Amino acid sequence: MASRTSSIAALPLPELSDPAIRVVSGGITAPAGFRTGAAACGIKRRGAAAEAPLDLALLSAERPVPAAAVFTTNRAVAAPVIVSRDHLVRSGGYAKAVVVNSGCANACTGEAGLAVARQMAAVTAGAVGCTAEEVLVASTGVIGVALDIEKIRAGVLAAGRSLNRSGTEAALAIMTTDPFPKSRAAAIDAPGGIITVGGMAKGSGMIEPRMATMLGFLTTDAKVEPAVLTGALRRVVDATFNAITVDGECSTNDCVFALASGESGIAITRDDDPRLIGPMMAVAGHLAREIVRGGEGATKLVTLHLTGAASDADAWLAARTIANSPLVKTAVHGGDPNWGRLIAAAGRSGAAFDLERASVSIGDIPLFTLGTPHDERAALAAAVLEKAEITITVDMGTGGAHRATMWTCDFSAEYVRINAEYRT
Repeated sequence: MASRTSSIAALPLPELSDPAIRVVSGGITAPAGFRTGAAACGIKRRGAAAEAPLDLALLSAERPVPAAAVFTTNRAVAAPVIVSRDHLVRSGGYAKAVVVNSGCANACTGEAGLAVARQMAAVTAGAVGCTAEEVLVASTGVIGVALDIEKIRAGVLAAGRSLNRSGTEAALAIMTTDPFPKSRAAAIDAPGGIITVGGMAKGSGMIEPRMATMLGFLTTDAKVEPAVLTGALRRVVDATFNAITVDGECSTNDCVFALASGESGIAITRDDDPRLIGPMMAVAGHLAREIVRGGEGATKLVTLHLTGAASDADAWLAARTIANSPLVKTAVHGGDPNWGRLIAAAGRSGAAFDLERASVSIGDIPLFTLGTPHDERAALAAAVLEKAEITITVDMGTGGAHRATMWTCDFSAEYVRINAEYRT
């Protein structure tokens, strides 16, 4: 199968954070108390590469630490999601390790798949020295294919022997159709020291999570209890991973995990504390936008601002409808400033909408204002659509103050090719 590529150039994407927050090196292992390992165990298709690609990643803390997760809302739930949910309950919200494989989702595989996911946890527990319930499991890849536990076992043991303070190989190992790895770390000065958050993610297709993303992992050295970490993670996910779409598809395996080592010694007791929320938002926001930028076949990253909505629910409903519209996404790909598709999607969304007061802008070019079209500006808007990064604003015309921001990408022929060949 041909390699999966995206033609969007790397962009200096804006942070969803306080200006005091700074980007730091180290990715997922930037916070103290975490190490990663990776291995090639023969699950992911070799392709044209001479060497087998990395397809198993291991994230390990020095001891069981507070952990939190947000999982897919899809009712077709993969075995790793079932096992990880159960382990968080059994451990009281603590984990020492996360094991991830790519190339096989271990979804829709019945009791045999559940047994494999549990064995993944057990093998990992033996490798890092903890109980099976203190291991979280994640898988990504093709649905409906059996996962070879013997390959996993060999990969876990190899990854366990290679644990180190560089997260580079782990970020590569979790990729499937991703055109590039996604990693980030950020830090903020706080009374008593510095709080650091690191992260990595994978995702390129089947992205419209309504919870998180394909797979996302966050670490922090803040000292925080599981319940507070869970609340903070949900706040962050709603504004970042839950505000992206590539193709409107919600995966069977979506999850985001967060682990807190406490190594900074700085206690966080509220789930809205900006000392934790700030760097978490910066890291997750960057990773979420990178997922869209690396969407299958994507050439343009679109920031959609939805304004003038009658309620928060309406704002998100309309934004999601527009961002997922194939007609909108293909028009963006073709550089066609077809504001009518944006208005039509907003009007059919089910959210409150007033055509006579609605407006649409592409970049800073108003194309439809208070119910009046400005087609004489089409050439200016078309020039905006030639860029790799585009902003579109749609006002619902209700006079409401509610708004939402989502990130999406264009649809290209390459997206169709990739998904037509996914299993072959």
